[in-house]
Amino acid sequence: MSYQVLVSKKVAKQIEKIPDPDYTRIKKSILDLGINPRPAGCKKLEGREGYRIRQGNYRIIYDIQERIKIVAILDVGNRKEIY
Repeated sequence: MSYQVLVSKKVAKQIEKIPDPDYTRIKKSILDLGINPRPAGCKKLEGREGYRIRQGNYRIIYDIQERIKIVAILDVGNRKEIY
């Protein structure tokens, strides 16, 4: 069963600022979360709510709402700035 992926306007603007080779991979990773919200390498965060996946030097922070089958992208950014 697939999930609906929600990206806020703020996060969409952050993603658009990322240079192209990373941008393409991040976009694909976000779309893949709709099929598998817990891919290999995802981690449940301890200091804040949600999960994270790594994509090169970038991190994608997201939350899963199981009951309504939604993956909400909370934040995307460079690993130095995201936490």
